[in-house]
Amino acid sequence: MTGAWRPVSQVIFDCDGVLIDSEIISARMLVDALAGFGVVIDLDYVAHHFLGRSYPTVLKVVRSDFGIVLPDSFEDDYRARLLAAFQRELRIMPGVRDVLRRMGVPWCVATSSSRKRAEMSLDLVGLTGLVGDRLFTAGEVANGKPAPDLFLHAAARMGWDPAGCLVVEDSLNGIRAARAAGMRVWRFTGGSHLEGRDGPEPDDARPDGRFASFADFFHIAPGLGPKPAVDAAPADEPDRTGTQPA
Repeated sequence: MTGAWRPVSQVIFDCDGVLIDSEIISARMLVDALAGFGVVIDLDYVAHHFLGRSYPTVLKVVRSDFGIVLPDSFEDDYRARLLAAFQRELRIMPGVRDVLRRMGVPWCVATSSSRKRAEMSLDLVGLTGLVGDRLFTAGEVANGKPAPDLFLHAAARMGWDPAGCLVVEDSLNGIRAARAAGMRVWRFTGGSHLEGRDGPEPDDARPDGRFASFADFFHIAPGLGPKPAVDAAPADEPDRTGTQPA
């Protein structure tokens, strides 16, 4: 972790690429889907141009930058393949479940995903019960990241002062959104999609801190998690960390 710790009163977690290791799956599926229409991009391109942005914004950029008209069926076909891939491959980020259980300050989740995708993703990794109704999505606001709308909306719905919020983000656009909202922001760099792509941030997307493992979360800010550690998940929550029981 880099950056000095300053106390906060509430935490807003991004979902994709922070709580769940989904961004690498989404990026790979998008690259494959667009290749079928002659659009050749790679994972680095996706990370640079699309990470943290809503799906409608991504399609708008594709149409503008590549001058292509995608068929009306493209979105439904892509989403169907993506959700099937999530069911096969999606994993929770290591350490996330324990961190969320031990949080000693109020928290919520704010994501650029659609509500349907976010709810299914959280259910697949066994986080639905922990998150509950504290989930806010891009469909609830006029402007997605890097605009501050989503984080300000989440704070308003939770009854929080934005100045007391810490955002945990992985994307540069998410960092920009948090800064524009007047919130502090940490960048999580432990997702598979950022392996080899977590270099220095530009000046307009500089986080207050960085960390690569949720195992370090309460070492960085012990005041956020006074509850004792929980060693094992309840039997009704699936283990989607990628490890297998002995």
